Amino acid sequence: MSRRDPVLVVDDDAVSRQMLLHALADAGIETVAVTSGAEALAWLKASVPALVLLDLVMPPPDGYVVLSAVRDDRRTQDVPVVVLTALDADEDVARAFELGADDFIRKPFRPAELIARIRGQLRIRDYVDALARKEHDAKVVLELTQALASTLDFRNILFTVVRRIAEVARVDRCSIVLVRDSGDVGYVVAASDDKELRDLPIDLGKYPEIQRVMRTGDVLVIDDAKAHPLFDIVRAELPENAFRSLALLPILFEDKPLGVLFLRGRQPVAPHTHELSLARTVASATAIALRNARILQSLRDQTQQSTFARFEAERRLKALQRYADFFHSTADGIIVVDPDGHILFSNPRAQAITGRTAEDLEKANLADLVDPREHPLLEEIRAGFATGSFPHMVDFTVRRGEPEHEKLILSFSFSSVLREESGAVLVSFRDVTTERATEAELTKTKEFLERVIESSVDAIVSADMEGVVLLFNRAAERIYGYDAKEVVGAMNVRALYPDHNAEQIMRLIHAKEHGGPGRLEGYRTEVLAKDGSRIPVHLSAALIFENGVPVGSVGIFTDLRERMRMEARLTEAQEELRAREKQAIIAELAGAAAHELNQPLTSVLGYAELICRRIDDASPIKGAAATIRSEAERMAEIVRKIGKITRYETKSYVGAAKIIDLDRSSGDDPNRVIG
Repeated sequence: MSRRDPVLVVDDDAVSRQMLLHALADAGIETVAVTSGAEALAWLKASVPALVLLDLVMPPPDGYVVLSAVRDDRRTQDVPVVVLTALDADEDVARAFELGADDFIRKPFRPAELIARIRGQLRIRDYVDALARKEHDAKVVLELTQALASTLDFRNILFTVVRRIAEVARVDRCSIVLVRDSGDVGYVVAASDDKELRDLPIDLGKYPEIQRVMRTGDVLVIDDAKAHPLFDIVRAELPENAFRSLALLPILFEDKPLGVLFLRGRQPVAPHTHELSLARTVASATAIALRNARILQSLRDQTQQSTFARFEAERRLKALQRYADFFHSTADGIIVVDPDGHILFSNPRAQAITGRTAEDLEKANLADLVDPREHPLLEEIRAGFATGSFPHMVDFTVRRGEPEHEKLILSFSFSSVLREESGAVLVSFRDVTTERATEAELTKTKEFLERVIESSVDAIVSADMEGVVLLFNRAAERIYGYDAKEVVGAMNVRALYPDHNAEQIMRLIHAKEHGGPGRLEGYRTEVLAKDGSRIPVHLSAALIFENGVPVGSVGIFTDLRERMRMEARLTEAQEELRAREKQAIIAELAGAAAHELNQPLTSVLGYAELICRRIDDASPIKGAAATIRSEAERMAEIVRKIGKITRYETKSYVGAAKIIDLDRSSGDDPNRVIG
């Protein structure tokens, strides 16, 4: 899987989905969005995403079904899944984690937090992929180094090595070329495409690439041999079907090249791929194996000399007998070794600690007791004996003898007290396994707590009883604007509060009203930033006791600025909503009133007009009918204005009373300026 794979967004809410896609696009993350669980399941059958961003609550199949399908599919079972939920119940989130979710974010989400969570999960996945690749490489290296260390025919071993490297590095041919000290002739001792090849001599004058690697000791990678200037001298002699790309790795022993591991292919060989790095590791192992093969005979020749040295050691052992009573009574393990590390004597305590008998120890070398990974350190110490260096309290890992085979950490001390008389070295040791495990656990706990403090989103500040700041975490730097180095050990905690707030807070910590003596919980106050601004915070503080005596204090500060801004925006939005609701109610009421009044007013106007037409002008009823008609028309105008009301505007009435201003509310205000 590659990080070029898209992030799959599964959300049936169009608004939420658009916000997610916008946030991911701003972060430069490629996405694919689907609107339902069914679409997600169909997409996953054909593709594998880099990460799944999954809404839990959807019409069936919901997010839980999609999550189960992702984890049940072998192709996607390791794909990170971040779930989105607007549910408040922790049981729903717990269920998602039981089904295999890696992280969750509650809706509504903050884009910065969302992107940080996604990038964190992608980074973790990259680490997992890298570890898997390293594990594969390690297995290949182990396979090849075991082959090199085996007792089989060395020629067959070399063929196995080059054939395996050719497979792993994906090249057409891999060979081992050894070069004599003269540097004029090389020998192809193994080739991946010819099992029967043995010591094929080649003229290095025709191979400038091998000459360069032997001269510099560096890796040489050539993408196109036909165009590379290194081959200008021999270009006319290159065959038409020659390999295009070359990679040569020096086989070095003690920084001296013995030959080259020669990789050739018809496709380019990437100069920094892990396959090439793997080949380099195997080249180093091959150098050791070749060197070991050369010195095997010399080791056999030394066997006779070692036997003589053993007889000499036994002679020296007799000189140590007078110290036996002291060695047997000491509480430390004691062994005596000769300059080559052979054990000449061991006391009972040494035998008990190592789990070996006296006979077993006297047949062993000091290096046989020590973990092979620590042999270089032991050899360095042994080499120092010749210069008079005898270190004390050096830790070595030792495996006990049968039946436990338990690993112990022993603290060794070396002494020259016997050196002048017998040439031997006195080695004393004691078991410090428990002490080192306790130290390691304490160190691990300390480092863990430091990481917790540094990763806290809340500011954590601690001070001694004089007020000198001892701890100032990263969140405190963000809130206050100070760097920790400006504060720790250099500033009094009182400078972090405005006015006399520090003294007031200390009094409250000692009071009983806020969580009991020595504690202050849920206290809202202000702190003073570096720029002089006051920052509202939510404080929880406590005294730190040692043997019942207060030795300092610690405070946890939650920055309330964002919360207060959100509260202000919420209040403003609520006020605006109430105003809009009031206007909507008035407009609806006005429309209904106008509709209901229009019908009776129409009847009144009609009858008034009918009376005016049928009554003589001299009749007193004529004037009353005209008045009725005039007032009815006035009422109709008022109803018209009521029907046009779109907002809520008032004017003074009697005393302090207010009534609705029809002209302004309906937009018929004659004094209103139209712009």
